[in-house]
Amino acid sequence: MGSFSFPKSERLYRKKDIQELFDKGSSFYLYPFRVIVQKLAPQNTNQVLFSVSKKNFKNAVDRNLIKRRMREAYRLNKAELPSASGWQMAYIYTAKDILEFAKIQDKMAAALKRISGHEQA
Repeated sequence: MGSFSFPKSERLYRKKDIQELFDKGSSFYLYPFRVIVQKLAPQNTNQVLFSVSKKNFKNAVDRNLIKRRMREAYRLNKAELPSASGWQMAYIYTAKDILEFAKIQDKMAAALKRISGHEQA
C-alpha cells in the first residue's frame, strides 16, 4: 500500500536541482506533456516536478486542477519505474484545454514506460 504514496522526498522542489534538470536534462514530447528527464546516481529516489503554464490557463483553479490530475496519474503509475533508479523528471502540461483524468493517466503511463525503457537501453 505504501508504494502508492507521494512523499516530499519524491518531489523536485529545490531551485538548484530544477535549474540543473532544465540545463542538463534531455527532453521528449508526448501530448499533452513535454517531459524533461535526467539520470542521477542509482541509489537516489525518483523526483518529479509538475508545471502548468499561466499563459494557457489564467485561473489558478484550472492550473491546480490539472496539477492534481497529473500528480494522481503519476502516483498511480510510478510503479513502471524502479523505485531507486535515480531519475529527475519534469512534466510540463502543454495542451490548451483541460483533459479528462483518464487521458492524462494514459499519457503519464506511456511517458513512464518510455523513461523506463530509456533506462534499459
